[in-house]
Amino acid sequence: MKKVLFVLTSHEDLGNTGYKTGFWIEEFAAPYYLLKDKGVAITLASPKGGQPPIDPKSNEPDFQTPATVRFNEDEQIQQIIANTIKLSEIKENDYDAVFYPGGHGPLWDLAEDKDSISLIESFYKNNKPVAAVCHAPAIFKHTKGTNGKPLVNEKRVTGFSNTEEEAVQLTEIVPFLVEDMLKANGAVYSKSTDWHPYVIEDGNLITGQNPASSELVAEKLLEQL
Repeated sequence: MKKVLFVLTSHEDLGNTGYKTGFWIEEFAAPYYLLKDKGVAITLASPKGGQPPIDPKSNEPDFQTPATVRFNEDEQIQQIIANTIKLSEIKENDYDAVFYPGGHGPLWDLAEDKDSISLIESFYKNNKPVAAVCHAPAIFKHTKGTNGKPLVNEKRVTGFSNTEEEAVQLTEIVPFLVEDMLKANGAVYSKSTDWHPYVIEDGNLITGQNPASSELVAEKLLEQL
């Protein structure tokens, strides 16, 4: 049985707006169920352990999908997600791949988290898939490849676009823009139309542009496994 580690944010404050953020339900639920239904064993971790914050916006009627409805009715997953393992206790060699759901939270914590950075570098170095969707490619801000350059340097990637960030009116609130950071790290960034599914695979790096891309990211991850 293949084992995949899901890493969720522990950050809940949307900058200094007074609003809350966290992880985006669809970006967790769609990949989680796609992989789980195919018999993949999934472990959940977060920097602080315990219950990761859910972005309240992702629970609004406009953002419901079959996967989010299933998530909200699934008592078993509510229990599991309330008890995520602390990231510092996770070892890369226990898993076959790692997946990072987005939401704005990762921009603040996972982008800077030392445990997360070393885990990603370790997965990548050992030729295991590293997947991230929407805002989660923020995790590549400080990760390095074996050559000491940014991990995404000269790699084809995608992630939440500047135009999408503008559309949700958070350009001035976020600590950095995912698209700009990836380009600054030397990545070959590309995107599709805003809010359309778009996934890029470059070796064992799999990145998705936005919430609509999350299931596609999981499909590519499954193929690699």
